Amino acid sequence: MEVDEAALRAYVRFLVDAGLTAKYATFLAGGAAGDFSTMSFEERIRVAAIVVDEVGGAAPVAMGAQTTSTLELVRLAHAARDVGAQFIQVSCPYYFSHTEADFEEYVRTAAEAAPEIGLIIYNTFWTSQNLSFGMIERLADIPNIVGLKWATPRTDAMEFEDVTSKFSNRFTIIDNNLLFPVSAMPALGARAFEVHHCNFWPEWGIKLVDEVNAGNYPEIARMLVEEGMPFYKLWVDIEKNYTSGDGYLDKLCMELIGLPSSRCRPPTRDIRGLYRDRCHAMMKAIGVPRLIAK
Repeated sequence: MEVDEAALRAYVRFLVDAGLTAKYATFLAGGAAGDFSTMSFEERIRVAAIVVDEVGGAAPVAMGAQTTSTLELVRLAHAARDVGAQFIQVSCPYYFSHTEADFEEYVRTAAEAAPEIGLIIYNTFWTSQNLSFGMIERLADIPNIVGLKWATPRTDAMEFEDVTSKFSNRFTIIDNNLLFPVSAMPALGARAFEVHHCNFWPEWGIKLVDEVNAGNYPEIARMLVEEGMPFYKLWVDIEKNYTSGDGYLDKLCMELIGLPSSRCRPPTRDIRGLYRDRCHAMMKAIGVPRLIAK
């Protein structure tokens, strides 16, 4: 499966035309849902360059820079700068069991190599080292770390709330734990939200940001329960039998509103035949616009 550049451009233009501009969004090019783990280095750079070009300055762009190699991370940071992206998204390397000290050295190397690029730290605790409060304190000393895409295991120690409340004045906290009605409150101060719905329903994300700015936390909770939860419940069900991840459901939802789309790259198997009807029913139930007829 080759990268479909025309489809990618059409998709980015759809999002921008729907209103996902700098007031509401930062575009992530080649993240997990974008199959970064199956792309070559050159493909990752090409995808980022296309997204930057098609966005045309309407919104910032982050390039996914997850990798197992410090040398490649530096190359990705340089490439992001060269194609005009503003940020890279960085997670702890996976496969080997790395320590927090390993990760700190890894991040500092990239930050020093490309000081003009903002780093967004993504705590992917499900595949690699979980980041502690103390680790976030040390990372706060690195000036070009600008964002923290934050998720934690749910325990009574309230790790998510602890870090978010302490560091929301230092970083832009991106809630990746689906705690939007709470994390957006002033006591925690998250200012951004990881929202898969925007891939096929950009107006949903725009409304979310507007409600956050209005302090309408009951409506945010309603949106998440009534319109967000059905998507995530279907995702969890798919993960019982398919590769863990999220791109396959995003791509199927995109297909069902008429956007050019596809399956995920192998080794992830194609879910569309088995889940198309259930996905269509879910989207209809939550009120997704532009849904095509079955």
